[in-house]
Amino acid sequence: MNLRPEQLAAHLEGQLAPLYVVHGDEPLLTIEAGDTIRAAARAKGVTEREVLMVTQHFKWEEFGLAGGNMSLFGDLKLVDLRMPTGKPGRNGGEFLTRFASELDPQGGVITLITLPLMDWAARKASWFVALTEAGVTVECNAPDLAGLPQWIAGRLARQQQSAERDALVFIAEHVEGNLLAAHQEIQKLGLLYPAGKLDTAQVEDAVLHVARYDTEKLRVALVEGDAARCARLLEGLQGEGAAAPLVLWALANEIRTLANIRAAIDAGQPIDSALKNERVFGPRQQPFKRAAQRLRGATLRAALMHAARIDRMAKGLTDGDVWDEFLQLALRLRAA
Repeated sequence: MNLRPEQLAAHLEGQLAPLYVVHGDEPLLTIEAGDTIRAAARAKGVTEREVLMVTQHFKWEEFGLAGGNMSLFGDLKLVDLRMPTGKPGRNGGEFLTRFASELDPQGGVITLITLPLMDWAARKASWFVALTEAGVTVECNAPDLAGLPQWIAGRLARQQQSAERDALVFIAEHVEGNLLAAHQEIQKLGLLYPAGKLDTAQVEDAVLHVARYDTEKLRVALVEGDAARCARLLEGLQGEGAAAPLVLWALANEIRTLANIRAAIDAGQPIDSALKNERVFGPRQQPFKRAAQRLRGATLRAALMHAARIDRMAKGLTDGDVWDEFLQLALRLRAA
């Protein structure tokens, strides 16, 4: 069973599953999901918890013993296994696969396994497949910018508050990439204002600019042709003192990939095959498909030449404002 974080509480009102696998790229949601499962276990009579951290020299037999040893008083037990790297190694993978196949729903032990974001390749690992098929999986990824206002609205509703659409968008743009900060800003609104509807002026007065900009978000915005978001991210990266060569590498790498895909399509190659050859997999495929279909080969070749000119600027070989040129480069690929 696969659940979204917002579905977890309702699921836990029923009988607890013997295994929960929590993974994702958002620490706040991962922590909250784990806390929710642990609280539900305590409410249902689980009185003992054993925490195991998988480090370089972790002995997997400890996990086996933790699951095999009932509470000293015969009560229910929670085994809390945390794997920060998401890589159990060969022995650990075999151990987890065997554990999943031998899982006993009536054994009196509930296991919670916490992992980081599992990419498309890691999700195909036999141990991960075995765990997700045997238990309940909760994927805790941060909402994208388009879905962030709705997420914020849901959090405000928990504290009996609501806000105008413009106010929700304002908060989203100012906390993008930093969900923990978003959580803190929402809590602050609950302390500053009473229950009810917040207007945009109240929100603007209270919310700090706590967005965390990074080149990965810039790459996504570039491929999607979102010029306004590119401008905002570039401004943030410049303000944070990001290295211009790193930003250029991020932009040029995506443009080069798009150019290769477009060239392959123009040569008669199916788009799925072109994406595979450029190692574009998983969630990245749809944005690249749309971009490759939207942009002409000549546009992408000109963009690569523009990137080469920016490289010369960054090295001091020619005059120009590198950050302004980054924006002009992004505008070349904007969606209509």
